[in-house]
Amino acid sequence: MKTDRQLRPPIHRSWLRLRLGKAYYAGKRYLLWCSPKFRWAKERRTERLPCVQFVHATPLMRQLRGEEMEWQKNKVTNLKLATARLDGIILHPGETFSYWRLIGRPSRRKGYQEGMVLFLGRIGGDIGGGLCQLSNLIFWMTLHTPLTVVERYRHSHDVFPDANRTQPFGSGATCAYPHRDLMIRNDTDQDFQLCLRVGETHLEGEWRALMPPEHRYEIVEREARIDQQSWGGYVRHNALYRLVYSQMGELLEEQFLFSNDAIMMYSPLLPENK
Repeated sequence: MKTDRQLRPPIHRSWLRLRLGKAYYAGKRYLLWCSPKFRWAKERRTERLPCVQFVHATPLMRQLRGEEMEWQKNKVTNLKLATARLDGIILHPGETFSYWRLIGRPSRRKGYQEGMVLFLGRIGGDIGGGLCQLSNLIFWMTLHTPLTVVERYRHSHDVFPDANRTQPFGSGATCAYPHRDLMIRNDTDQDFQLCLRVGETHLEGEWRALMPPEHRYEIVEREARIDQQSWGGYVRHNALYRLVYSQMGELLEEQFLFSNDAIMMYSPLLPENK
């Protein structure tokens, strides 16, 4: 375990500063959505494009307790409302997909319920909570396509240990309306379509296109370590790379994607067996 990487401890800001900061960044986001330099994806089709590019699914429920289980049930309702806004969206060449621009503000009036959220390292409930599962799914699928991720925010805290983890640490995309967005641009010469469904047990998604995929992608983790900080906590670090293969299995390219640093919300040290 290396200890040479020091990050600042969590910052506790006043309620007023948090509100003012959120208003400031929300205003910047609304101006961005009005910017003429972006062509925003907005067309939706019920009929599916013919060729599947990548498919993925994540379980809807974790084994938690009490109020947290109720938040998870509400999360399923929130996911159904959000996927209804995104399912079938067409991303034409040159267009940009904006997660929040398409979904809109989650509110009680629209039917959203209180779900689990992580804010400044604390787990709580908020209207529309749980929609990070959807942005995580879309981001992970996009990494397996030639689409370009324009904007993505990593999770600042590592919430759960690696038990039953099927994806590398740090491969998600957190979201908070409207300023922590997920934006994806189509730099190819063909249409792509995002297809989503809330099933009985899993959130299901796929990217489809007009032509079969030319390449196969694999996401790998490197430089994994845990650093103890001077303020007493632990920060988990890694870097993710993408391996690009031909359909015949030949390695064509290795691409650095991004690095992650997240404050751990659980102890990385196992108790001594007696």
